Amino acid sequence: MEFSDVIKPELLADILKVLVVLVIAFPLLIFLRRYLRKVASKHYGEHYGMLIGKVFYYVGVIILIISILVEFGLSLTPILGVGGILGIALGFASQTSVSNVISGFFLIAEKSFEVGDVITIQDTTGVVFSIDTLSVKIRMFDNRYVRIPNEMMLKSQVTNITRFPIRRLEFRISVAYKEDMTRVHDIMVDLANKNPVALQEPAPLIIFDSFNSSSIDFSFHVWCEKSEFLQLRNTLYFDIKKRFDDEGIEIPFPHVSIYSGSATNPFPVMVMNSEQMQSLSPGTED
Repeated sequence: MEFSDVIKPELLADILKVLVVLVIAFPLLIFLRRYLRKVASKHYGEHYGMLIGKVFYYVGVIILIISILVEFGLSLTPILGVGGILGIALGFASQTSVSNVISGFFLIAEKSFEVGDVITIQDTTGVVFSIDTLSVKIRMFDNRYVRIPNEMMLKSQVTNITRFPIRRLEFRISVAYKEDMTRVHDIMVDLANKNPVALQEPAPLIIFDSFNSSSIDFSFHVWCEKSEFLQLRNTLYFDIKKRFDDEGIEIPFPHVSIYSGSATNPFPVMVMNSEQMQSLSPGTED
């Protein structure tokens, strides 16, 4: 039995054409997907680029499969009929997935966050590196991977930490009651003005907070570019501690003073060793 009797020349030619199409079409699809993603990301944003690239790739794969089936002489009418029935069944069985897909389009249209933003949702904070049709992928700062369904993202409160180009840091500063509040105010303003990453517009702001049990509390607000947030937070805390030490300004710690009755002087407390205690005990001989 010859090979031509097992496989007809026409079928062999069709197989060869399909192989040529696959060899050329799939690399071309991948190249065009990357190109479209790059162009769309440049003009419309990273998440739009990812979405356009994926839609183009999946549509191209479907068209390629249909073309191969037609090349082999298969009728698409029964396949489309079975596909419609399966689509209805899968639609009822995958309502959650459909909800996530719809929620994904709302997230992309709303643009409350984009790829590369730092967001917080519930107890999760990290960098968005993918907005897909079913979920949002987040890389936390300790390099953990978190996948959050789009429906949950749409229903939950999401805080975009890096949405705007500048951020405000709030420092809680406490000084002892004996310190001059005006002097403390001037020192903190001077520290903010000398810090290289602190912005002068909006200007630093110092707000009196409260008379605490053992301290006077201030809120010290300083603005910076979002990329300099951690640097300003670290450097300014170090600068405040060093400057207060150099200026002799006391940063208090919690303590308790005991008073007797209405007297203004503190109740005297003496620390005694065992020998002193024995000398004061009743019946001790002189």
